[in-house]
Order: sequence, then C-alpha cells, then structure tokens
Amino acid sequence: MTSRLRLTIELVPATSWYNNMRKVVPKAEWDKIRKSAYAEQNYRCGICGAEGRLECHELWEYDDEKHIQTLRGFIALCSLCHRVKHIGLAGIHASKGILDYEQVVDHFLKVNECSRDVFEQHKKQAFEQWRVRSQYQWEVNLGAYESLVSKSKAANSQIPTSHR
Repeated sequence: MTSRLRLTIELVPATSWYNNMRKVVPKAEWDKIRKSAYAEQNYRCGICGAEGRLECHELWEYDDEKHIQTLRGFIALCSLCHRVKHIGLAGIHASKGILDYEQVVDHFLKVNECSRDVFEQHKKQAFEQWRVRSQYQWEVNLGAYESLVSKSKAANSQIPTSHR
C-alpha cells in the first residue's frame, strides 16, 4: 500500500529520537543544507508542491537486520507534509493544543487522494514498524554527509555511530 502513497508516515525509532544532522553540524552548515534542499525543490514542497514556508526533512534508510540507519539525503517539505512524516510527534503536539491533528490527517487524505480508512491502515502499519524498530539501539550512519559534522559537536552528540 505504501508504494502508491505520495505522502507517507516515517516514524524514527524511539532509540534514535533527536539523532539528526541539524543537531551535529554548525548552524551555518545546517542553513546551507536546508537552503540547498529548498532550491532543489524549486522552493516548493517536494511532496505536495505547496509554496511558502518550508522545512528540511532528513531521508533515512533502515537496515532492519543490522540496525543501521543511513542518511540518504534531504527534502523540502511544507509544514503539513512534515507533520504527517512525524505523525507521532504531531499527535503529541495536538494533545498540547499546539496544532490541529485533523488538519494534518486531512492533508494526508488530500495529497494521497484516499480515504480515512487508508490513512488509519497506513498509520497502524507505521506504528507497528516503529514498535519493532524501537526495541533496538540503532547505529547512525551519516553517509555522504559525514564530512560535514563538526568534530566538537559530534563528540558531544548522542549519535551512536562508528561512522563519524
């Protein structure tokens, strides 16, 4: 089912929360990365095509046998597409009154031209995968972006990786 969806949920294993590029590179370097992602998408959301304020989303690949997550790149997303990607965090923010969860769900339905049942099934599968992945400690491989990591930030980061 996921293969036919344009916008999908991507839940980061709990054991890897907050292990991200933005945290381990100097702000100036992160700004270059995110602005490059925006330019690559012609300053539009890389999924729904929306214009306006964009956010930079990391694209991770997971090796479920070796428990290695590898950074493959970045994509510019509108805030609604980004909230769908991190629907668990969106739910937490909605419970605190920070955002409207139904607006996030409606965006998923509109972008994917699907029913609420399709959303619920996809969300259930994503959370099942998240529960399994969250049982393991993940090695983080920054791949081609490794050289951008500041030595001082990497030394102080919580990214458990031997690929620095």
